[in-house]
Amino acid sequence: MRKTALTIAGSDCSGGAGIQADIKTMLANGVYAMSAITSLTAQNTMGVAQIADVTEDFLAAQLDCIFTDIFPDAVKIGMMSSSGLIHVTAKKLMEYNARNIVVDTVMVSTSGTSLICDDAVEDLKEELFPLAALITPNIPEAEVLCGFGIHNETDMELAAKRIGDTYGCAVLCKGGHNINSANDVLYENNSFIWYEGKRIHNPNTHGTGCTLSSAIAAGLAKGYGVDRAVKCAKEYISTALAAMLNLGKGSGPLDHGAALGK
Repeated sequence: MRKTALTIAGSDCSGGAGIQADIKTMLANGVYAMSAITSLTAQNTMGVAQIADVTEDFLAAQLDCIFTDIFPDAVKIGMMSSSGLIHVTAKKLMEYNARNIVVDTVMVSTSGTSLICDDAVEDLKEELFPLAALITPNIPEAEVLCGFGIHNETDMELAAKRIGDTYGCAVLCKGGHNINSANDVLYENNSFIWYEGKRIHNPNTHGTGCTLSSAIAAGLAKGYGVDRAVKCAKEYISTALAAMLNLGKGSGPLDHGAALGK
């Protein structure tokens, strides 16, 4: 039977990030994709123009429709801009005993726009992190979550451990923000696994975080352990970056279908 995955995230009308990137990624990684939209964004490769959140009742209705019909084998959580949407999501995930939850700690867009209210960050940590199998912060996000600066690989390990031990989940600390050549560290079961990544000189990185977390969720949906799911996701995103797709006037999208051929 075909494995399934759900993305709970914001919409990107330009197709490079958010649920559009998630669905493309899940399809390319061999699972059936579903989506529950948390926010509508008017954006393109140059930035975010407007954000409109869905109502809490509408998000709840989307989740009820999905879980009572096609139960997802994994769940990816992306943009959660308000405390109310976080409360609804956490409640429904617990109600339906959702499994294999990956939380992409979306706080700021590639173009620099804040995508979450300050008070919602605490709710994200308290309500969604404890439900997660894995969270995937980049360096700036990890610094917010751990409370100290990250300047080298030792700091990355310390941050991942503090976050993981605090919230009871595995943590993939992504090192692509000038710490190293895109090396990431996974903290799981009180041990570390490093993933070496060759830095690909492609300025078009819109949606990389969404894409990586969705690829990991797809791997978990197929029954992979976290380590294998991360390895496969890293390979997928490297292929998508190496395709050197060049669209738009700003930081353009990845080629989510590069591995499928032309």
